[in-house]
Amino acid sequence: MGTARHAHRIGILGSGNIFARYVAGMARYPELPIVRVGDIDVARAERAAVEHAVPAWGDDAELYADESVDIIVNLTPPVHHARTIVRALEAGKHVYVEKPLGTTVEEGRAVLDAAAASGRVLGSAPDTFLGSAGQTARRAVDDGLVGTPVGASAFISHSRAETWHPDPRFLFQRGGGPVMDMGPYYLAILVNLLGPIASVTAATRIGAPVRTVTAPDRAVDTIEVEVPTHASAVLTFASGVIGTALMSFDVWDTELPRIEIYGTEGTLSLPNPNNFDGDVRLRRHGDAEWTVLEPAVDLFGAVDTREQHRRGLGVRDLADAVEGGPHRANAAFAFHVLEALCAVETASREGRVVRLASDCARPAPRYTA
Repeated sequence: MGTARHAHRIGILGSGNIFARYVAGMARYPELPIVRVGDIDVARAERAAVEHAVPAWGDDAELYADESVDIIVNLTPPVHHARTIVRALEAGKHVYVEKPLGTTVEEGRAVLDAAAASGRVLGSAPDTFLGSAGQTARRAVDDGLVGTPVGASAFISHSRAETWHPDPRFLFQRGGGPVMDMGPYYLAILVNLLGPIASVTAATRIGAPVRTVTAPDRAVDTIEVEVPTHASAVLTFASGVIGTALMSFDVWDTELPRIEIYGTEGTLSLPNPNNFDGDVRLRRHGDAEWTVLEPAVDLFGAVDTREQHRRGLGVRDLADAVEGGPHRANAAFAFHVLEALCAVETASREGRVVRLASDCARPAPRYTA
């Protein structure tokens, strides 16, 4: 990642569950100071600001109006992403938003149009493909270590959020579910490795229609499920690679791998794409065992520690882009991933193959060739 020439002052919109992860991750970048917290719950914003030594706080309108803020990091729930992105752009801010870019293709197009009209830079999570695991796998594919990619698989199992998240309702409402919540991490990795997706076909269903929340500090006891919680999809990439994806909040236990790439000369196995780092393993045809590849870039955090939950690499990426550097976790990339994820529901509901209208370039690699 590049080195900033100037400081870019950060305002964070939303001080909920993931706020502290961004504060911890962005502490790596002193040139990206967090100067304000905005939230519709001003008391919560104040608590977050005091706890993390952020000098200013207030409601969302005050954040948009703060002339000292250059970049807004949008951590609101997905159903609010499109509206708040547009407001931030219209206020003259660059914006980095948590995934997904929106909850529908129409919302995604609207924010792309708003970004173009504003002349500001819009970036979006997931950014974990920028980490050492995603970049190590990218170099392996680019170097032909698996030969020509033929197939890929992605397996998303339940995070058991009901047992630890204080208010997991958003996971089972519009903009949630395994497809929209965890799917962005997996598809972003796949598109980074294999290029854009051409078409999607899928089947989905709701598993348990009511979820019991057992988190000790829970805000609710039960949740009525509004979105599919189990999906199987076939992704056909423009390159000809055929991918299969199982995305489920009904699979509590499994021995399936996270992501694998199958090529004419070998198989590549990737760790959890919700993290930046982890072992990337290669087994070429004829090898007696798997080989762990050397990381292609520095680790973002220590593997198997709380550092793996930190966020902020995508904000650093956006700040570099503001200064003219390559923008990898960009809005067009995020929109393509969003369209593919929305196609899963459309394909299931309509019983057909959905051909994607969008395209995107594979992001420039971070590793040095």
